[in-house]
Amino acid sequence: MSYNDSWEPKTRLGRKVQEGEIDTMSDALESGLPLKEAEIVDQLLPGLDDEVLDINMVQRMTDSGRRVKFRCVVAVGNRDGYVGYAEGRDDQVGGAIQKAIGIAKLNIIDVSRGCGSWECGCGRPHTVALKTTGKAGSVEVELQPAPRGLGLAGGETARHVLELAGIEDVWTRTSGKTRTTVNFAKATFNALRNTAEARIPQRTLEKREVIE
Repeated sequence: MSYNDSWEPKTRLGRKVQEGEIDTMSDALESGLPLKEAEIVDQLLPGLDDEVLDINMVQRMTDSGRRVKFRCVVAVGNRDGYVGYAEGRDDQVGGAIQKAIGIAKLNIIDVSRGCGSWECGCGRPHTVALKTTGKAGSVEVELQPAPRGLGLAGGETARHVLELAGIEDVWTRTSGKTRTTVNFAKATFNALRNTAEARIPQRTLEKREVIE
């Protein structure tokens, strides 16, 4: 892996990554150190894809008059188990997109994938490992393991997020105002994040084995 010599890490995690002490995204997320530099993700997950899910103009009244900004909703992922989501605001569309991408990298998660469907049993990590639910606003998204070959049975917004995460097959069930792209995307991401939080870290398993 080639490191960017012009990047000067400002955090302990960043220094560990630059020095090669941590060389995988999984190790970085399990280190317990906060992820506060997008360059860390650039080093460990080069070539991330990004998808602009929504662009909206927002207005706010200030003492100097009406101020207009753009809000962009973006998801990033490597299509192989890692995905991030964020919103960004700026006076220009391009600036809002870049801000959202940078924040999404800091929100990157390691999705728990597997072959969790009783109808399949192929053993490949093509769907979510377990049933999970995510909420955002009035929207609730439930993801269920699906057999290989089904595809992504869900709305377009959810499919974009799931594809970036490397999910190939899944059943989805939604409720609430799914036409609200922001909440729909965030609820889908939150469901995936719940799978990541449900995973037991390897070091925890090792400690448990020692105790037992």
